[in-house]
Amino acid sequence: MRVTICEDKHDMGFQAASLGISLIKKAIEEKGSAVIAIATGMSQFSLYEHLGEAEIDWSKVEAFGLAEYVDLPDTHPSSFRNYLNTRFVNKVSNLGAFYQVNGDAKNLQTEIARLNALIEKKTVDVTFLGIGENGHIGFNDPPANFETTDPYIVVDLEDRCRRQQYSEGWFPTLDEVPMKAVTMSVRQILKSKYIVCSVPDQRKAKAIAMCVYDQINVYSPCAALRTKKDCSLFLDRTSSMLIMGDRRTQ
Repeated sequence: MRVTICEDKHDMGFQAASLGISLIKKAIEEKGSAVIAIATGMSQFSLYEHLGEAEIDWSKVEAFGLAEYVDLPDTHPSSFRNYLNTRFVNKVSNLGAFYQVNGDAKNLQTEIARLNALIEKKTVDVTFLGIGENGHIGFNDPPANFETTDPYIVVDLEDRCRRQQYSEGWFPTLDEVPMKAVTMSVRQILKSKYIVCSVPDQRKAKAIAMCVYDQINVYSPCAALRTKKDCSLFLDRTSSMLIMGDRRTQ
């Protein structure tokens, strides 16, 4: 895992997007197409602004959504499908495919089987990722399932995770934050050829320290990123405040 400390969240988004763009172009050059996995959250705002301006033949790119709340319709302003359509899919020209996570499907197990069958046939070239305040990646809250090999799984959302969604303003009350979600599993995230992880803001500083220093176990999901050589962690000055003196992060 490589760590880059940026001046601010805008510089972080630019640098993360620049790396992601180069990796997508490389995949297209080498095999004629690229597959990406795309996350949501405030940490990705600047990233998607830059990705949307990239000179890429998006018709050769397929994108998988990373997660979605269970039983939340895509018309809800805080659904991940709405987020990704608004901030990415509708901003790029002629995206080859967008595989949405339909968390409100009538038969959720059938929907998960559909996603798993799709992604099992693919090699994900780049996964764009964030880290939650509780150390989650995707919606794999602690204690995360490190054993499953299923690409997508249903999970219960931890209280700290739900409180983060409320405090960020995605939902007007805590009670309205869904209790469950569909997420790409930890093992599937780590199967990506390259991971580009963007994490700004002081409130994420403890999660970044967890990622860099904690033992790799189910209670520190983000620490699993250290097992991935081809992973770049982009931080701003405030999110990196607890690790800035460590030579390993330079």
